[in-house]
Amino acid sequence: MADAAWVASGEAVRESAAAPRHRAVVRVTHWITTVCFLALFVTGVEIVVSHPRFYWGETGNVNTPPLFKIPIPASRSTVPTGYGYTLPDQNGWSRYLHFEAAWAVVLTGLVYVAAGLLMGHFRTDLLGGRTYNPLQRKTYLVVVFVLFPLVIWTGLAMSPAIVSAVPATVRLLGGQQSARTIHFFVSLALFLFLLVHVVMVWRAGFWKLVRAMITGGER
Repeated sequence: MADAAWVASGEAVRESAAAPRHRAVVRVTHWITTVCFLALFVTGVEIVVSHPRFYWGETGNVNTPPLFKIPIPASRSTVPTGYGYTLPDQNGWSRYLHFEAAWAVVLTGLVYVAAGLLMGHFRTDLLGGRTYNPLQRKTYLVVVFVLFPLVIWTGLAMSPAIVSAVPATVRLLGGQQSARTIHFFVSLALFLFLLVHVVMVWRAGFWKLVRAMITGGER
């Protein structure tokens, strides 16, 4: 009986050791989100360049005093920035790609959250597991359940179609210009998180961790 228990215990340990570090759904959604985030960042910069002035409330234009402005030249000559030249205007294609990437990351995020709740990913890895240290776990939870929903909400609040159907999406934020300003700061927070995340991965062994996120790795 003792021998059988010892063998069963040894097999359980081996199975636990051989368990994948990252489940397939985590790996797939991670890389889709990565591609979408890069597309959102590049196109978001292009959109900001077209009007690098931010306001608070419902309306804001070149005749309205800005809440703050980014000291860069705009891509539109009608936007006063203090510079004597304008940058190339890429606002058309960047808006289309920005919206497409946004919907892709929304759908991917829903799959990730649903799978994480059903498979116990958040409970085992982010709430009580030892895969990440406490600071990492708290940061990932804030990103997944606070920053990502907020950046999606503020993005939808700038859509005329969504606002006309659900006016509360923008009213609760104080107006479309307020939504744009909040969207900018949340996006900046996500970008800073990405930089810190990449640095941490690099310090911990970049290729080893990237390979684990591709193949699954082992715990």
